[in-house]
Amino acid sequence: MATIREDDLVSSIADALQFISYYHPADYIQNLADAWRREESPAARDAMAQILVNSRMAAFGRRPICQDTGTAQIFMKVGLGARIVSNRSLQEIVDEGVRRAWREERNPLRASVVSEPLFGRRNTGDNAPAMLHVEMVAGETVEVHVAAKGGGSENKAKFAALNPSDSVADWVVRTVETLGAGWCPPGMLGIGVGGSPEKAMTLAKLSLLDPIDLPQIRARGPSSKEEELRLEIFERVNALGIGAQGLGGLTTVLDVKLKTFPVHAASLPVGLIPQCAADRHAHFTLDGSGPAVFTPPSLDLWPQDISVATAAGRRVDLDRLTREEVATWRAGETLLLSGRLLTGRDAAHLRLTRMLEAGEPLPVDLRDRAIYYVGPVDAVGDEAVGPAGPTTATRMDKFLEPILSRTGLLVMVGKAERGPAAVETIARHGAAYLIAVGGAAYLVSKAIKSARVLAFEDLGMEAIHEFIVEDMPVTVAVDAAGTSVHRDGPARWRRPVREMAPA
Repeated sequence: MATIREDDLVSSIADALQFISYYHPADYIQNLADAWRREESPAARDAMAQILVNSRMAAFGRRPICQDTGTAQIFMKVGLGARIVSNRSLQEIVDEGVRRAWREERNPLRASVVSEPLFGRRNTGDNAPAMLHVEMVAGETVEVHVAAKGGGSENKAKFAALNPSDSVADWVVRTVETLGAGWCPPGMLGIGVGGSPEKAMTLAKLSLLDPIDLPQIRARGPSSKEEELRLEIFERVNALGIGAQGLGGLTTVLDVKLKTFPVHAASLPVGLIPQCAADRHAHFTLDGSGPAVFTPPSLDLWPQDISVATAAGRRVDLDRLTREEVATWRAGETLLLSGRLLTGRDAAHLRLTRMLEAGEPLPVDLRDRAIYYVGPVDAVGDEAVGPAGPTTATRMDKFLEPILSRTGLLVMVGKAERGPAAVETIARHGAAYLIAVGGAAYLVSKAIKSARVLAFEDLGMEAIHEFIVEDMPVTVAVDAAGTSVHRDGPARWRRPVREMAPA
């Protein structure tokens, strides 16, 4: 019987979570680099370049790839012959590993978990508890898959109870077309089919832990019905033209993963979970000989000929913004922002709108200001702020009308599209919505020269900050006339499946 020390399990989980916070899997880097070389859409190609440059910077600096360092998702296969020496529950042991990882002084991770979902939603401060899945299996080892999944892609998870005669491929393609870009493509799709509703969703999540292999399948041809289905969905989804960050382009997904399970004759449950550009997972096995050891990818893995062009954008002084200047910006245009930039996301917007409804004065003046939808990672060393990439803007759509009409806010910065009603509201108020690249948080943070909390400090990473930024690169996603790059870009790049270029 293998004896596994509690601290070996705790330290292995903590080390794995730290490791994946700054290292992409090698297969993701390789396949994204290949997609970047093939990409024909200038906007999508630049977005991919920013993700790759950010990935390389995170690896060198050992700082998070994305500001949303995710929830800890732990899948364990515990051998019946293995003995874990501990007086604590497995959940408690795993949560200790999470706390240790999130509180690492050299690379603190962003605490994103709230203690209860319905009412207070107070941050736990240490990102515990983990989402733990345990399977008892034959053997004497403990096998662990560790993943960190951000809220943007998790919020796009879908489930359907299809009829047995329905097409899984048709449902997946229709569904992906409705997801928008909040899941931060290019990434992967995880699909689980069979079992029960909760089984299908778990299978979908597990499938995302498998290596990327669809390029090899395309090259040699599918050898099973499952591979044929994966390839069909891959080609049809990429033919939608959604592209990197939803800007329109050739590549939306790098792979489509699939796991199945026996099912009731009357049922066809299907789970769909997208994986964002912050692809983060690692695997280890404990056999009683000590904690796991993780080998970093070679730093030669990233393309050496890649760079991010930022010099060609229009420079904007945020401290002298006027409605007249904003009206001259055009959808798709690159801007370089300098000056004072406020931050605020879900919790701050909710509190601001409630204060407006109650007739209370706001703690910050939003008139003619720009606000960045972000929850940054804490700074270390000489950083002004830690990784600080954008969060999904559609969650703030419900707050747009009261904020724009009653505060005079002029500009918003986030990621992904705005809904049709939000686009109309932006146009009606002569405002503008800009996007930074999701998945490039460490790169974006280098444009932030100082940061301070102005209001709602109790909200933690959701507090209202004031950043001083210098040449922060953004793209005009919705201009003051209501033109949207997320509507026009994918429409321009949409194509029949038969026109897809070979891998």
